[in-house]
Amino acid sequence: MSEKLNSVIAVIGIDIGKNSFHVVGLDGRGAIVLRQKWSRGQVETRLANMPACLIGMEACVGAHYLGRRLKLLGHDARLMPAKYVRAYSKGQKNDFRDAAAIAEAVQRPTMKFVATKSADQLDLQALHRVRERLVSQRTGIINQIRAFLLERGVAVRQGRRFLRAELPGILATRCEVLSARLVRLIEDLAGDWRRLDERIEGLSGEIDAVPVANSITEKKHGVSGQSVLPSAACSRSCQPSFRAFPAAFAAEASSSSKWWPSDTRCPCSGANTLADSGSVLGTGFSGFGYTDSGRNALRSWCW
Repeated sequence: MSEKLNSVIAVIGIDIGKNSFHVVGLDGRGAIVLRQKWSRGQVETRLANMPACLIGMEACVGAHYLGRRLKLLGHDARLMPAKYVRAYSKGQKNDFRDAAAIAEAVQRPTMKFVATKSADQLDLQALHRVRERLVSQRTGIINQIRAFLLERGVAVRQGRRFLRAELPGILATRCEVLSARLVRLIEDLAGDWRRLDERIEGLSGEIDAVPVANSITEKKHGVSGQSVLPSAACSRSCQPSFRAFPAAFAAEASSSSKWWPSDTRCPCSGANTLADSGSVLGTGFSGFGYTDSGRNALRSWCW
């Protein structure tokens, strides 16, 4: 019975969980022939005993690792954004219906798939996420220092470097408006600020040393005025989809200075374009497959 079941499964949808996975298998006509709940340890073991088939999963935590493992077993594992799968869900939401929706969506010829990240790309992504968290913490400390000073009538020009330059003088000369307790608190916050600067600088150097796998961003490494760090952010967050690029875009990408900004600032916001009027990219980065998270990653390095 098991051999007969395995022979008719053409598509599998997997709803990924932390400890359990809900699996729905479809035959060539789209009928459900498999509907089971597997533990994490059973997924690879059971799929290793099945003939190669199309397997769909939502691009979430753990999906890239599982996708690489299933490809080693000979399966065609594909990842999809969850927002594109939602339209194929039927009835009240539960895990099995989510898996069935995934199995349905992965067969669509117009579906936009997510490129499976390698272990090195996930390492780079982890470096960026830790750095972003530290930058956010540093911004919070700076804003708190400014708020404490404004409460005492001390205003500092906008910009991190101006506050860093003026803070020692303010703490030393404004004794009439700043209490000893507040001075001590601000000095402690300034110490936290310095420690965060050191950690951010260390992570930035480590990211700078990581080779960028994306061939398009590699072309920008030697261009004057272009930092490697935004390119690394682009590589980890703005990967193209599986769909083939138009030939015109490939030709345009060969001279990337026509559409990539020549300096590290991002003058765009929303749907504004960075490309010349003659660029095949059109408005924004949508032609290249950039996402909102990708734009945010680039923006975190540009300001």
